[in-house]
Parts: sequence; C-alpha cells; structure tokens
Amino acid sequence: MKIVVISGSPRKTANTQVMMKAIYEYAKSKNPDTKFINLSDGKIDYYRGPDENYGEATTQATKDITDADVWFVGTPIYNSFFSSALKNLFEFINYKKTAGKTAGLAILASSNIGFVDVQTLLTQLMNYFRVVTNPKAAYMTAEMIKDGKIIDENSMMRLKELVDETILLASRPK
Repeated sequence: MKIVVISGSPRKTANTQVMMKAIYEYAKSKNPDTKFINLSDGKIDYYRGPDENYGEATTQATKDITDADVWFVGTPIYNSFFSSALKNLFEFINYKKTAGKTAGLAILASSNIGFVDVQTLLTQLMNYFRVVTNPKAAYMTAEMIKDGKIIDENSMMRLKELVDETILLASRPK
C-alpha cells in the first residue's frame, strides 16, 4: 500500500504543515512507503493547462498522488474554503486514474468555525476523483499548536485515529 500525505497550506510557517507532518510521521511508522508533499515548499507550479511543461517537483507530486492508494489531505480554512494551493495541486491529477483510492481529511482553522463546511467541500473534491473518503475528518485549531509542535494530546490522538481508520478503510476488500 502506498500512502501520500499532502500539506495544503502555501505559507512557509504553516500550522497545517505541523499537523500534516505529525500524520506523515505516524503513517510512515505504519507503512514505510509513505511520501510527503508540502505546498509550503513553493515548488509546485501553477496549473496552466495539459500541454505545458512543469517542473520536477510538480511532476513527482502528481505521480506520487496518482500512484498512492491512500491520501491524507490537510488544509487550512481560508475564507470559508480550503486553500487555493491545494485546489491548484489537484488540477494536475487525472481523475480517470484515481477511482477507488481512499482519503483521510485533516482541517485546521484559527477558531472553531467552518470545519464541516470545508470538510464537505473537500469531500466533494474527493468524490470528483472517485476517492472513498473517511467520513471522520480530524479538526484542529491553531491554538493546539505552539512552537511548531502539537500541544493538545486529544488532537494528536485524533490524528493517529484518522491514520489508523483510513488505512483500515483502504485495506478492506473492494
């Protein structure tokens, strides 16, 4: 089973990347074939159409997502929506090659607002790609992270549950 973890915030010091690195480390302890795509790195090109040439990081990220059986997708909430950088990344993905994959969603906000709305939007995106989505997303607020570390034990436990439950969902017979 191949796993990809996507941190969907373009900000260099993103709390989303702290959350998603925790998911990555835990998922990698369960499955060594786990890769991390961090949109904070700024290496993913803007989508300009199917006939364009894109950089190595963009091409590799597209391949990693397409090849993975399980996706962990994390996003901050920006203006009641998931990040445009995350939407841009999915412009590169061919929906004809993703049917039957499984996704777990992690959402970070500055306060307890809008989680379910953004989860619904992300689930709709996953549905477009014919990806089965774990119905239990993990939610965190920025106050649960301090100095680049998750300080809320319940949040850390929920991230681990998200990984375990999503991998279990993916391993069931189709």
